[in-house]
Amino acid sequence: MGSIPSLPGLESRMIQTPRLQMHVLLRGPSDGVPVLLIHGNASSNTFWEETMLALPAAFRSIAPDLRGYGDTEDKRIDATQGCMDWVADLLGLMDVMGYVRFHVAGHSLGGSVIWAMLAAAPERIYTATVIAPGSPFGFGGTKDPQGTPCAPDFAGSGGGIVNPEFARLIAEGYRGTEYQASPRTVMNSFYWKPPFQHPREEALLSGVLSEKIGPDRYPGDLETSSNWPSVAPGKWGPANAISPRYIGESVQKMLSTPAKPPILWVRGSDDQIVGDMSLFNMGTLGKLGLVPGWPGDAVHPPQPMVGQTRYVLEQYRAAGGSFREEVIAETGHSPHMERPEIFDAMFHGHLKSV
Repeated sequence: MGSIPSLPGLESRMIQTPRLQMHVLLRGPSDGVPVLLIHGNASSNTFWEETMLALPAAFRSIAPDLRGYGDTEDKRIDATQGCMDWVADLLGLMDVMGYVRFHVAGHSLGGSVIWAMLAAAPERIYTATVIAPGSPFGFGGTKDPQGTPCAPDFAGSGGGIVNPEFARLIAEGYRGTEYQASPRTVMNSFYWKPPFQHPREEALLSGVLSEKIGPDRYPGDLETSSNWPSVAPGKWGPANAISPRYIGESVQKMLSTPAKPPILWVRGSDDQIVGDMSLFNMGTLGKLGLVPGWPGDAVHPPQPMVGQTRYVLEQYRAAGGSFREEVIAETGHSPHMERPEIFDAMFHGHLKSV
């Protein structure tokens, strides 16, 4: 059983896989069509509960806590492998559960994991759905739609760009709102578009607070850099694992592999976390005057995250794949939670298209 009570109709189970013991939420018949749901950073499988309950009866939804989050066994994430620790964990889970092929959906960092899975094991995926995904080129440190690095050491990405107060307050289990970086305030300000409030706010906050914190967990380690903003990615933890220093090669693998599952890309119209002017990107913060010493647009502009995703997916289509981009109005970083009646119709249609 997980430490966060789940909604009625969901099963909470610990499953031993070849790599680690994983906490998984389950719903639907064991012989149903499997749908793997991958949560984002500073969250847990709790964030999928309404989506799971809305799935048609023919589907079997499987929502694990990723390594580094929730009630899954606490093991380090080797960032030098990019997202591959998570991909290997998830493929191991599906192997143990007996699912050779499956649908997959990922939110935010979970979308970054899907890019890596599409590069590593596309033949196992029926369809992929990415919701407000991290750029296929990584989070931070790149300057144009083609993913060109701002600096040779990928400065401006990795563990060093995380607000240390946010990580400290997660480690303390802080549930208040006294600080600007308090997890509750960040969740309600950026995970969705205010004034939206989720009815399960306390359970979702517990999911945020479940992330494992430390120099080799979250936010991870860093390297000092001679390039602005003076920090480059380290080697451990989730923030480093999605640095372009380590995940850039996945793009070419994803484009060159023969198997190309259809992709549904859903994003919110007002996403402030993943966007072309992300408030969590050093280029944006520098341009707004919030981080001193910004070297200008020619050197370190705001990362065009949406433009990069579209660029890669258009190449994916040109190489024989297919994708559909859907923008849900008046929503932020979690359109599947903010407007489930719109998202679920898109998602269910995509699942039934294969």
